[in-house]
Amino acid sequence: MTSYHNHTRFSDGSAEIADMVKAAARAGLSEVGISDHLVIHPAGRTFKWAMPLKRLGEYVAAVRRAAQAARLPVRLGIEADFFAATVARTRRLLDRHPFDFVIGSVHFAGGFLVDKSRKSWAELTPARREAKWRTYWRSVSALARSRAFDIVGHLDVPKRFGFRMQEEAPRAALLALDAIAESGMALELNTAGWRHPAREAYPSPALLRAARERGIPILISADAHSPADIARSFGPARRLAREAGYARTVRFADRKRSFSPL
Repeated sequence: MTSYHNHTRFSDGSAEIADMVKAAARAGLSEVGISDHLVIHPAGRTFKWAMPLKRLGEYVAAVRRAAQAARLPVRLGIEADFFAATVARTRRLLDRHPFDFVIGSVHFAGGFLVDKSRKSWAELTPARREAKWRTYWRSVSALARSRAFDIVGHLDVPKRFGFRMQEEAPRAALLALDAIAESGMALELNTAGWRHPAREAYPSPALLRAARERGIPILISADAHSPADIARSFGPARRLAREAGYARTVRFADRKRSFSPL
């Protein structure tokens, strides 16, 4: 097994790169990836949970040093936020570095940060919640069409605090999966949702089945922010993947993918 979606102190993680790599080795993973947050916001906003752009080169060098000292392969990744207005700039910036994979994530529905707090969702009317969800799914579709990323991060993350869409697999979500399939991207089965109030992995079982029907490959990741979570809930994730019809997972090196049995 591999775990590619992991954060360190370069963004909002609690540990150093070396600590996360050692935890992956102890957990018996065959590969580990580091993928700290990078955000190029259209309004120039910065966030405490994301790496300052000026540290990107330092980050790349630090992950590569850790890879040289590690007992298992360490993949250089990044979790980059998608905004239609800045995706070209994001692509140009990332193309300067030797990433093994790039996770594309949507954290904003317009100006609304979808995983900020339960309070921010509770203050919305049901109609406005549905509108935020629709905006989110349109952004995921646009992310896929941009072809700037390799992996879709934590699909359906707006449910983090338990505020779900009224339908189990709404048309907007299925259209987003169509775009992901057409783009050739992979989808992560992100176990962090089990640690949040949603009590469900990202994506939901219904959306995971829909992804399998479209031939979208998957990989299992923990979205770990501490060494203790590096492979958390991987057993249930494997069972969920098999129940959805998956028999293999995808790996990345130099932004090229290969497959391994699940």
